[in-house]
Amino acid sequence: MADNKDIWVFIEFKKNSIRGVSFEIIGKAKELAKKSNEKVCVVLLGSNVSKFCEDFSYHGIDRIYLCEDSILGEYLTETFSSILINLIKEYIPSILLFPATKLGRDLAPRIAAALETGLTADCIELDIQDGNLVQTRTVYGGNYLADIICPKNRPQMATVRPNVMERSEALEKNQPEIINVPIDIDPNQLKTKVTEKIETTVIDIKPIDEADVIVSGGRGIGSKENFKIIDELAGVLNAAVGASRAAVDAGWISKSCQVGQSGTVVCPNIYIACGISGTTQHLVGMKSSKKIIAINKDPNAPIFDVCDYGIVGDYKVIVPLLTEALKEKLSQD
Repeated sequence: MADNKDIWVFIEFKKNSIRGVSFEIIGKAKELAKKSNEKVCVVLLGSNVSKFCEDFSYHGIDRIYLCEDSILGEYLTETFSSILINLIKEYIPSILLFPATKLGRDLAPRIAAALETGLTADCIELDIQDGNLVQTRTVYGGNYLADIICPKNRPQMATVRPNVMERSEALEKNQPEIINVPIDIDPNQLKTKVTEKIETTVIDIKPIDEADVIVSGGRGIGSKENFKIIDELAGVLNAAVGASRAAVDAGWISKSCQVGQSGTVVCPNIYIACGISGTTQHLVGMKSSKKIIAINKDPNAPIFDVCDYGIVGDYKVIVPLLTEALKEKLSQD
């Protein structure tokens, strides 16, 4: 294990752009690198991804592993894992971090199994202690935290939950070393291929995972029809619409809107919770928001313990008043 060195971050792309979670992981990787005196490296796999190298030159990256080929235009576990496994065996990193997205959750276990090393999923915190990566994740529905280490095997691997770590801020431009990774994959030998892509996200719903403002409704909304009140406020604020698990389970809104432990973890600038009591499952998914505003009839609702501003009252009265006031204010601006 003495030969293992450096911290690698696997970069994920979505719709020809870098996913925000990649910069969140880079921010944490730089903190870890200071403690372990290692370099921070990013791994870019895809088609036409070399154009993103300059973006990373503003984030204090020491080295970029670049593998670019048309065959990597569509993600396949088979191709991506094969390239990464060979790359890891050649350059032997100490730590390898992935986003805890659908892609990361598929790719990371395949690599960990092939390398016979450990993998901790959905981490919410990372640290270095005694030369080991301490990987913290929630357990038992978010009620407890578990610290996990992998002392005997390398690389140490983890997937990191989006929207829980501070994003790396742009710095003065540097000149990271770029290592071009050759690819030797015969398309005719692949066991799978992408024949068609079907978007399953509801077109009219704004994604919540990277929204700056979210207006969410819970069980207290009462019905699918009443979500129109939430929609109107979100429209004025150009916000995404979120929901608690109870609202999703009731069939009032799409699963893609669910915020929480079993949904999406979010970290917007403003989170407005309407009719949401604030169970642990939901709080895990939004308590990192910069400002939390809660509207609930129950003055003892747990949501008031974490919010910055709380309004005790009926959302059916308060939200329309807030919507009209914001319309008037914004029209003046």
